[in-house]
Amino acid sequence: MERDECRGIAYDHFGQYRPVKFRSLTEDQIALLHEASLEIMARTGMRFHVKDALDLFRKAGASVSDGNLVRIPPHLVEWALRTAPKNITIFDQTGRRTMSLGGYRSYFGVGSDCMHIYDPYTGERRRAVLEDVTRGVRLVDALPNLDFVMSMFTPSDVPADAYERHQMAVMLQESTKPIVYVGLEASSTVHAVEMASAVAGGLESLQCYPFVINYVNVTSAFQHNEESVQRLLYAAERNLPTIYAPSKIRGTIAPMTVAGALAVGNAGQLAGLVLSQLKREGAPFIRSKPGGDGLDMRSMVSLYGAPDGGPFGWDLAHYYGVPTFGAAGCSDAKVFDAQAAAEAAMTLFENAVNGANLIHDIGYLDCAMTGSLELVLFSNEIIGWLRHYLRRLEISEETLALDLIHEIGPDGHFLETEHTYRHVREDWRPTLMDRLDHHRWAANGSTTLQQRANERVREIIENHRAEPLPEDVVKSISSYCVLRTA
Repeated sequence: MERDECRGIAYDHFGQYRPVKFRSLTEDQIALLHEASLEIMARTGMRFHVKDALDLFRKAGASVSDGNLVRIPPHLVEWALRTAPKNITIFDQTGRRTMSLGGYRSYFGVGSDCMHIYDPYTGERRRAVLEDVTRGVRLVDALPNLDFVMSMFTPSDVPADAYERHQMAVMLQESTKPIVYVGLEASSTVHAVEMASAVAGGLESLQCYPFVINYVNVTSAFQHNEESVQRLLYAAERNLPTIYAPSKIRGTIAPMTVAGALAVGNAGQLAGLVLSQLKREGAPFIRSKPGGDGLDMRSMVSLYGAPDGGPFGWDLAHYYGVPTFGAAGCSDAKVFDAQAAAEAAMTLFENAVNGANLIHDIGYLDCAMTGSLELVLFSNEIIGWLRHYLRRLEISEETLALDLIHEIGPDGHFLETEHTYRHVREDWRPTLMDRLDHHRWAANGSTTLQQRANERVREIIENHRAEPLPEDVVKSISSYCVLRTA
């Protein structure tokens, strides 16, 4: 299937591995969760704190009462699901197609806004600065298995009312990969789109070849806060993609049970989808996993690596055919240690095998408070392993090699055959993990995984540079960094 249009090109062969379809829910269970979400939307309702949103809902036939309590009828959900794109094509800054979001294709990137970093030169945990954003983006730009960039860190050395624009300026200049940007204010999306348009050569070009994605965190499935809704509406009006992710922590703003949290989280997602389509039919919308986020009730700390939510949310998300958003390559550990490596690898596997499309937060530690560039590098290696493991198997005359098997027979070996020579380099080989015997490992310095990761991180951030932007474009996007919000 190929559509050769300006945007929305959908190639089924995008991605380097087979579309895995791991299922954990029956069709009946999915139907029950869907109906429960529709009941929450139509019976309980949810609050939207923006007049434009209320007007759109009211005009479409939704009930608006008590000021801003919106009850959405099922037929609006069905309509929105028909109009929303099932595949979203994302480009890089050069105009090259890099991601086709939809189906079970997975793409990977880091997260945003960690307050702290483990300094790659001193090893100390400290507050992040703008130079750390630069280093992180350079690292991601250089790593072959990371498909998009995010800012990674909140810089403490720039004005609080301009730090998002500083982050955006760095991402635009230090990488050509697609960008997922976040924001706290309604103006965050405005500035990000205007800065990206300067790089693209105008808004029309950016709309035709989008390389930025608007990431909106929403207060909860029941409380759609003003800033988040305004950011969604601004991007939808301009036909630019938005990730809409209402918070849904079990036991606090969603029921403690996984099923209840799934129903609530899904209702919040569907409400955002409806609103985006009311603003502009066909606006590209990306939804997150609908429920199951955990909280350690002993410490009130949110959890990244807990298994309690299970894979169930992915079945529900894929049921609607809308592109999906996940989090992996992250850990509740405080440092890059065995726990961090284990939780990063398990969460990456869980997201990939369930076919999450856009997977972020790689490199997060300490409940998203601290970022580790070494964990980013390690996760890049794990993603390479996963992509090779989940690849499509080629079965052909060449790969079955029946004539060769007959020729070698029970008493020979394949080590010196031309067939082995042709295919031996197809196996996956790590660049970070060690496979040597003990003697050779010792001769190479007896280094640990963490030491090798740190050395490689420093080498990349010191030497890797993206293709520079034209000087006039740099001046244009840099001018935004001196603006102040009203």
